[in-house]
Amino acid sequence: MIKILFMGTPKFSVPILDALANDERYEIVGVVTQPDKIGGRGHNLIMSPVKEYAIEKNFKIFQPEHIKDQYDELINLGADIIITAAYGQFVGTRLLDSPRFKAINCHGSLLPKYRGGSPIQTAIKNGDKETGITIMYMIKEMDAGDIIAQRSIPIEDSDTNGTLFDKLSYLARDLLMDTLPLIIEGKINPIKQDESLVTFAYNIKKEEELIDFNLDARSIFNQIRAFNPEPTAYMKLKDDEIKVYESIVLDETSDLKPGSILLNQKGHLKMVCGNKTVLEILSLKPAGKKLMTGRDFLNGHVNKYL
Repeated sequence: MIKILFMGTPKFSVPILDALANDERYEIVGVVTQPDKIGGRGHNLIMSPVKEYAIEKNFKIFQPEHIKDQYDELINLGADIIITAAYGQFVGTRLLDSPRFKAINCHGSLLPKYRGGSPIQTAIKNGDKETGITIMYMIKEMDAGDIIAQRSIPIEDSDTNGTLFDKLSYLARDLLMDTLPLIIEGKINPIKQDESLVTFAYNIKKEEELIDFNLDARSIFNQIRAFNPEPTAYMKLKDDEIKVYESIVLDETSDLKPGSILLNQKGHLKMVCGNKTVLEILSLKPAGKKLMTGRDFLNGHVNKYL
């Protein structure tokens, strides 16, 4: 039985861990995940989805603030391989090189494109037509290891950050379960990444969430999808931050100033964007209010922002 040390944190990681846990060829000797965080209205401690699953399975759980502080304890577990999926901390060479089959990572892009912490959001925001999963060997440099396997899927206009995370999570599960036996049997031929093709997808910053209506409607449509359900794009109307969840690009134009609201649209909240393009806001959430449709916003709030 192959002993696995699994490292992951969000919902994305859970189907991968579940597949490994339910395969009699493998034994999970430990699960490493990020520390609990304070959140919610009650400011309670919130466990990661991976920790919740690990508790159900009675796995040994590690939640180091700094993983290097527990290298000795993790190495002493005697894992044959380390498998990571959206863990969230840099892992040093000493730990990565300790198992006999080394350490591998399931990354949510077609490397060398989009190394970093937001590959899925960035692919949608940039209007890419496809993305995928890369399984690669881990080295100390971020997402720079040799590629073991890749599998792609299309990005549909209906996809959001949330739906694409789910799709890629199951794609990663399936690709890993197909690839892991080949790694153990020594039947793979890793490929070095082409450094001339490397791009990065760094963690999302607050300023990237603000909608700039000087951009064309398609770019804003992609931004809204990329940040739905979180961290969520928002627009500013008279200094009020209004989160935007759904939109569509309309086949019409307007000579009004970008950021203007088109009035008398029979319940359709239409915003003028750059290059005379028009975007309809389908759902949004004003500060302190519930999620609502564009129609409801027009009926109850729009006069405030005229």
